[in-house]
Amino acid sequence: MSFTSRLFRSKPKPRIAESPPIDILELKRKPYYIVASVEVGNSTTKSILTATHMEKGQTLIVNKTVKMTRDVRKPKPGEEVFAHTLCGTALTREAVSELVKDTLLESHRKARLDLNEDLNFVVRSTGVVAGFTSPDEVGIFIQALADGCLIAGVPPRLMTPAMSIQNIPDKFKPYSLMEKIVFNGPVASVFPPQGSTGVEIVANEMEGELATAGIKEGSKWTDVDFRNPCLCLDFGTTLDGRITSSDLPYASTIGNFCGLAGAIPDALIQGTGLVDPETGTTLDLFEGKKIKVDKTAREYAPIIDEHISVEKVPVGRTRYGSVPLDAAAAQKIGVVLIGCDVGENGSELNKLTQIGREIYQEKGLKTLFGAIDVVAAHTTRRLVEVAIEEGLATEKTAIGITGRAGISGNKPNLILEDIGNIKLYDEPEKNLVFVDDGLARGAAVMARCMNSMGSPRNPLGGVRGGRCILKQRIDYEARN
Repeated sequence: MSFTSRLFRSKPKPRIAESPPIDILELKRKPYYIVASVEVGNSTTKSILTATHMEKGQTLIVNKTVKMTRDVRKPKPGEEVFAHTLCGTALTREAVSELVKDTLLESHRKARLDLNEDLNFVVRSTGVVAGFTSPDEVGIFIQALADGCLIAGVPPRLMTPAMSIQNIPDKFKPYSLMEKIVFNGPVASVFPPQGSTGVEIVANEMEGELATAGIKEGSKWTDVDFRNPCLCLDFGTTLDGRITSSDLPYASTIGNFCGLAGAIPDALIQGTGLVDPETGTTLDLFEGKKIKVDKTAREYAPIIDEHISVEKVPVGRTRYGSVPLDAAAAQKIGVVLIGCDVGENGSELNKLTQIGREIYQEKGLKTLFGAIDVVAAHTTRRLVEVAIEEGLATEKTAIGITGRAGISGNKPNLILEDIGNIKLYDEPEKNLVFVDDGLARGAAVMARCMNSMGSPRNPLGGVRGGRCILKQRIDYEARN
């Protein structure tokens, strides 16, 4: 773009993926593939029902039922506490199972869907990894989620890939390519870190996998081509995400993100005295409205930034931002881990609480929320800058963001502004996309991938600007 064009063009607007609502009659009439995403996170537990139109390849949010994980029932005598949330809420396998069951059944009731008749697949995920001693312990938690699904009445076949085309429901058989290709690991055409399933490298890699796939799907509602190579950031309470290569037909995971994300604004908000000092979150106060970011909010942001570390995770670390990982193993297979922390494993979150208290007492809640949005933009820019420095991201890389601490409030506008300041793109707004419910959308994609249900006319796989890779996949599998 010429200097003159850049000078006179209007201020760019962030691309925010929003899918329209859908009613029950539409679901019954058309070929919609319904998937439940069951997510137990540090702050919230969700059952999100999605419906993918199999001819168009677009996914709609049918229902989102959200509960606070801190409200899980307390351990009963004889139950073993096997995990803790980031704020210390104790979890037993039985309590998690009950929470999952109740949330899953409630979401079906609200959507007026029958779990046995209408549901086609269930995908489970968790971001509660801080209490684990090693990354692969996340599997124990996933089993607890499975228990809850089974108690709710989900048949085991809806949580595992179909073994043959005969196991696919009749109305979806025309959309399955199982007789041409099989699912061999890559979701949305991206392999997990090679030589592993991913969780051996960083405990929340599965969330990064789902978020990447979900942003790819969500971008279909915008004009951003979010295919490989791409950089995905999921700002939940903890940070996860992936960086992918541009290899064909399948890209490699060349980078993973980990550490703290929403826990940072939560710590600031806990200083106001308006929420619980240990388990309170921004969700308790945020009303969904954009707050004007003034000069004062921008002046406070660098004070907060000083306590936030963003860097390539050093090889000796076994945790970063409380997330278990194996930096040495990641280095051995060529995956770069990029982390975000406050002190060491959140050791200075209490200092952020003090800063939050001072901002609230001196300038009020609006200024504090404004500063939180500015800090989120700064952190995003810093994470992307590390990826660029490590040779993982270029002007060809699309950037996608999901998660409460990355897309709420005025963050999309501020992040677009900060990414523009890097000068990586001529038109950053066409290379950056914001997606709601990335994990749930990713669950819808994973379910289809596991059952070889692609959408060649609206592909998620391949490279930006490229065509469908179905033929290349068939050739690849024939060779391998």
